[in-house]
Amino acid sequence: MSNSSDLVARWAARFAAGAEAPVRVHLIGVAGSGMSGLASLLLGMGHRVSGSDKVTTIETERLEKAGLVFSSPHTAAAVTDAEVVIYSSAVKRGNLAYDEAERRGISRLRRAEALAAIMSGQKGIVIAGTHGKTTTSALIAHVLRTGGKQPSHYVGAEIPILGSNAHWEPHAEWFVAEGDESDGTLVNFEPEHAVLLNVEAEHLDFYEDLAAIEAVFARFCDQTLGRVIYCAEDANARRLCGDRAGSIGYGWAPESCDYAATGLERQGAGTEFDVVRRGETLGRVRLGIPGRHNVLNALAAIALATELGIGLDRLDDALGSFRGARRRFELKRQSPFVTIVDDYGHHPTEIAATLRTAREQHAGRLICLFQPHRYTRTRLLRDSFGTAFDPVDELWVTDVYPASEPPIPGISGNTIVEAVDELGQAAAAHYHADKTTLHLAVGGRLQPGDWVITLGAGDIHETGSRLARDLDTLDRLRDTLGEGDDAVLRLYEPMRRHTTLKVGGPAQFWIEPETVAGLARVVKFCNNQGLPLRIVGRGSNLLVRDGGIPGVVANPARGEFSRVEVREDGTIEAGAGVKFKALAAAAQAAGLGGFEWMEGIPGNVGGSLRMNAGAMGAETFDRVVSVRMIDSAGEVIEKAAADMDARYRNVPVLAHHVAVSAVFRGAPEEAGVIAAKLDASKAKRRESQPVAASAGCIFKNPGPIGAGQLVDEMGLKNSAVGAARVSEVHGNFIVNDGEATAAEVLALIARIKLQAKEERGIELETEVQIIGQDEPL
Repeated sequence: MSNSSDLVARWAARFAAGAEAPVRVHLIGVAGSGMSGLASLLLGMGHRVSGSDKVTTIETERLEKAGLVFSSPHTAAAVTDAEVVIYSSAVKRGNLAYDEAERRGISRLRRAEALAAIMSGQKGIVIAGTHGKTTTSALIAHVLRTGGKQPSHYVGAEIPILGSNAHWEPHAEWFVAEGDESDGTLVNFEPEHAVLLNVEAEHLDFYEDLAAIEAVFARFCDQTLGRVIYCAEDANARRLCGDRAGSIGYGWAPESCDYAATGLERQGAGTEFDVVRRGETLGRVRLGIPGRHNVLNALAAIALATELGIGLDRLDDALGSFRGARRRFELKRQSPFVTIVDDYGHHPTEIAATLRTAREQHAGRLICLFQPHRYTRTRLLRDSFGTAFDPVDELWVTDVYPASEPPIPGISGNTIVEAVDELGQAAAAHYHADKTTLHLAVGGRLQPGDWVITLGAGDIHETGSRLARDLDTLDRLRDTLGEGDDAVLRLYEPMRRHTTLKVGGPAQFWIEPETVAGLARVVKFCNNQGLPLRIVGRGSNLLVRDGGIPGVVANPARGEFSRVEVREDGTIEAGAGVKFKALAAAAQAAGLGGFEWMEGIPGNVGGSLRMNAGAMGAETFDRVVSVRMIDSAGEVIEKAAADMDARYRNVPVLAHHVAVSAVFRGAPEEAGVIAAKLDASKAKRRESQPVAASAGCIFKNPGPIGAGQLVDEMGLKNSAVGAARVSEVHGNFIVNDGEATAAEVLALIARIKLQAKEERGIELETEVQIIGQDEPL
């Protein structure tokens, strides 16, 4: 026996004693899915178990309730009284707990060695292969449980239908376990029966080549006491197992396989097929999860269960009720608008199978977000990755999830994109290195009917979860607006499209309502849900930070908000979305004066009411009679202008009420006089305001001197930060010379304010509204 085998045998005897002679065990890295499963098993057996990890998770909290003594971070003290320490391959020297165990001479077991020791007291069924192990292990455990066998199980992911990823059944005959080949420890198992799904070039950071991998699988099969059930559709598995005495092959061909599936038909999210055993049709079954590759996985379970005496009726019940493991074609969101699926697939073969399944389920646009796993895999399997994404319409690749590997120069997510462009058929492939902003890049491009699938063994699923949450909120906002409001709703709408300065990050939820009633319902919804709400008009006098605006941004410019009506009494009612220029034109057509200065204001009624906009010695509220507005409870009320305390560039009541329309009063005037004043306003604007993109005046006038004059006197005209520049036409305007960022504009504002303070002792206040956040949404 090897040293490893001796160690496994020794601890198998100790673990088997259970609660009668509990072992003091410590697990390093207990938060991981594999290690947490071992903790569950050992606790179930009655042992005294502690564990440590870098972080606390939901899983560690669950285990603590079951009796685990958890500590974070790793410390030497955690192992001082341990009899045995269990660790995963990711744990190396330098880990404080591991180093202390080594210093004290405490027995140390790798994860697979510990699992082999634990399961030795029951008849083991080990599922092995480079892909599909988790789903097949879970399916076999579920089938045996439904068939009355009540096995213990150990699976490498959370399995909702099984209740947990691992469970110890004290009186069980069978123990179903997922075997890990990644570090060679698969050879520690000597199961009663084995299932071999496939053998491919994988884990090449550990193995020299495919031959080295095959040697481990061959030894594993040699050590199996009973049946070896193998997939005959995999050439390498067939070559390793086809000639073994007592082996059982499964696949598509009844004439050459012991078990075969024929007559496949898609049924909802699953598949129906006939089971043929050695030429005889046993019957038809339904599998509750999609995909041809999962039909093969189901055949493995059927073959094993049938050999163990479970009838087809029980098998049909089990297969039909199976819903899969977490992160195995997991439906995160299902909606007519956008459906989101998450899958753990990270090897080209897994990816191709998953995407084929997605394409079978969905004929519309398929958008894939992929996070490569390990630099070595990305480098060695580059060309295979190049063709794996052929079924998708758009591929977005983020940077590599290293999984403790050091970077390899020249290898990144872009390696995948280059391979797809060179070898594949995907319609479009994009490299987006920063995973934390990937949802923003993709979410704003989604169309009704799209499917989004996240793929990878790292943390790419977080991007899918974020998209699902925000899309769910967008759905609720759509429902809140109601059928009577044909609103536009978008996710992550770039605010640079909606500001006159043409800078700004995205609005998390963008709405263009058409009715006052619909907007009122949104106001009430946001208030009740604690969801921030911001009203934006034409986007003048507005600077949105580069990170964007969290919450809802409503732009009431369409439908009811765009109406202008001249009343018989000489007043004009205008919706919040009416441009001031249009209001001035309506007044001119009605022969009403006093609105001419509005022609030069780039904003609309709603925004101008909010800040009491003005020019040429006039202000908005000079002409306002009353304002209709929505309060925080979603009620529509009307206030007289005299009751609103309008101030210089500020109307406090509109800070927490949403203006939806206003009534304005003008004075009858001769057409020629109005035309002359309009011409004067236009001329003044052309002479004193820049043509380039700007937000309007940046600073409030500080008193005896205008802000523009002050900037001019300080010699700051034409000064710039990046593409943000002080206009040479007017010193109180900052213009965007092309691709300016909000950060550049803010830096230029800060420079001007500092110089005004240091040279003139003047504290400049911004007139432009600065909103949003710097960090990405």
